[in-house]
Amino acid sequence: MRTLLQRVSWAKVEINGKIVGQIQKGLLVLLGVAHGDTDAHCQFIIEKLTNLRIFEDDTGKMNLSLLDIKGELLVVSQFTLYADCKKGRRPSFTDAAAPNVARDMYKKFVQKCSVTGLKVEQGEFGANMAVSLCNSGPVTIMLDTRPESVAADGG
Repeated sequence: MRTLLQRVSWAKVEINGKIVGQIQKGLLVLLGVAHGDTDAHCQFIIEKLTNLRIFEDDTGKMNLSLLDIKGELLVVSQFTLYADCKKGRRPSFTDAAAPNVARDMYKKFVQKCSVTGLKVEQGEFGANMAVSLCNSGPVTIMLDTRPESVAADGG
């Protein structure tokens, strides 16, 4: 499982001009699901993203977590996080889970995020979405449940 976290002042997702998800201060979470991802991967990512100290305290230092500031989450599915561009000019997405598997894992992820007590909004799986945001900082962080795969590729 791979996520791209963006610390935001606000973010929203629109489909055909209609807002389907919208948050204020918090995290925009772009979520990619790979073959073999499990509930344990979901829990690891959620635990990490809710507790990462990436929000500023009164002195301007990144000492506060999403839970500390009672921030909000906007979760958007994004299989393109698994794009492999090593060969040719067209990305390969063979590492991404099949749509039906990814959809189920996305739903589980959103449900598990809701248990944190934070406000959780979401996009629509498989839809053509327009995502707007104001990246605060900017702070953008990639989380991957399988970092060893990156090291094995030498990248």
